[in-house]
Amino acid sequence: MLSDTEYRAVEAFLYTEARLADEARYAEWEALWEDDAIYWVPAHPSGDTDPRRQMSHIYDNRSRIATRIKLLQSGYRYSQEPASFMRRLISNIEIEKTDAGEFVVGSNFLLLELSVQARHDLRQWGGRTIHKLRWVDGQLKMFWKQVLLVNAAEPLPNLTFLI
Repeated sequence: MLSDTEYRAVEAFLYTEARLADEARYAEWEALWEDDAIYWVPAHPSGDTDPRRQMSHIYDNRSRIATRIKLLQSGYRYSQEPASFMRRLISNIEIEKTDAGEFVVGSNFLLLELSVQARHDLRQWGGRTIHKLRWVDGQLKMFWKQVLLVNAAEPLPNLTFLI
């Protein structure tokens, strides 16, 4: 059974994680991850695929997440230099608590990205995110983030920011 306090903590985590990604606060965003992390953006909107056998836009373990962050911070990821201006809305939050005391959290999102690196395009990204969270030393940490883009199976523009 999920308490009101747990619901509010998980909801606050989602908002914080989104804001850190939107504001290109990479080190703080990376600190939200556990060591057994998986960050996955399937190339199909259902997510009903096997990332080890089928193509994904992103399929990072903790080491690859760290590499992604280092590249974004280096200034050599030219597709995000300067970083896109972004804001996302989160809705339809559904939280399940597992027998192990972890949380499986589904939410819908709409992300606006102003790609300022070249053409100043305003892009819209939408979909559903599945987070898996656990308490570690009194703080929620994520060990799974799956982003199911509505247009995942279509040709996508640059996806080098944190989605």
